[in-house]
Amino acid sequence: MTLQSETKPAAPDRQASAAQHLSDLIAFDTVSRNGNRPLIDHMADYLGALGARITILPDETGAKANLVAAFGPEDVGGMVWSGHTDVVPADEPEWQSDPFKAEIRGGRLYGRGACDMKGFAACAMAVAPKLAAASLSRPVYFCFSYDEEVGCLGAPAIARHLAALPVPPEFAIIGEPSMMQLVTGQKGKIAMRAHVTGTSGHSSFVPEHVNAIEYAARAIAMISERGKRYETEGPFDPDFTVPHATMLATMIDGGVATNVTPDSCSFTFELRSIADMDPEADMAELLARIEAELGREMAAKTEGTGIAFERIFAYPPMGEARNTAGYARYARLMPEAWGGKVSYGSEGGIFEQTGGIPSVIVGPGSIEQAHKPNEFVDLDQLDACVAFLESILAELCANPA
Repeated sequence: MTLQSETKPAAPDRQASAAQHLSDLIAFDTVSRNGNRPLIDHMADYLGALGARITILPDETGAKANLVAAFGPEDVGGMVWSGHTDVVPADEPEWQSDPFKAEIRGGRLYGRGACDMKGFAACAMAVAPKLAAASLSRPVYFCFSYDEEVGCLGAPAIARHLAALPVPPEFAIIGEPSMMQLVTGQKGKIAMRAHVTGTSGHSSFVPEHVNAIEYAARAIAMISERGKRYETEGPFDPDFTVPHATMLATMIDGGVATNVTPDSCSFTFELRSIADMDPEADMAELLARIEAELGREMAAKTEGTGIAFERIFAYPPMGEARNTAGYARYARLMPEAWGGKVSYGSEGGIFEQTGGIPSVIVGPGSIEQAHKPNEFVDLDQLDACVAFLESILAELCANPA
């Protein structure tokens, strides 16, 4: 695909290469509700032609897949360059251009996924020919996943694959948009759905019924109260923009008419955790309390009523990598600007906890542009990312294993 632009700027070769790769990637509609296999095959064909060792890890349907492409030796620990290939929907009417056709305007490249996070994938692809031609002392693994946006569903398979290698990688860079600043922590998340079952009837006889919406409201109040306790009791980590865990209800549905006592209601809620806590224990404690205070009360009134909980997805927080040997090997190459820790999720915690691979976040573009109409990445950010990855390549060529 040829990149559309209002002008033809005289960009450096590395910037132009990254922009063209990004244009190609944006053209694949990889909204999470769709498959990503055509994009994965595109990347696999490109990297495989350069000599990378290609591994494709499909989901059970085959319509979605992860890609692992390795350059360099296999008998020594290396580095992961990681990103996700799915994007959020682009259905907003505010888009000023086709979200799946990249355009350059005013030094910015627009399109869905431009910063979150096909921009990093494009930069890695721009560096790939130099990786292929180099004599690497340590391997580099391109790892690109499916369904990060709906719960980091693909990344665990990549982490398990890497952990099972004869010599697993020792460090990972997650290319989420950070304005090329070093981010050294990320919150985890547990997303839940509650199903409240009551009894229905004419609302004028409400004392005879179990009102599902009212019990849902009481459960939500308990969830909100737990969230308030995190604000006052911690644990705290001042490096996060929100320096504590958060818990809140996010969606609710129930009822059929204004004069019918609702017999069902469902709602979703989430816990975003920091590294210095046990989110599973906290969630289990809350659910047990809701069952003890509300579920038993409902069942005592009418058998068969109650509240059932369903886990939607979960991913772990990403802890501190700067005290690890993998980070130390590349510390002098990391960006001088420190971006602290972020409250949004990434796959870094999965690489760390499932794969045993310490991780940091460094990537082009701003998270402020993610998930919005007219998403963009500055071309200068692409240039900076390619330069950063090339500095790692130079280090891997200069130093013996």
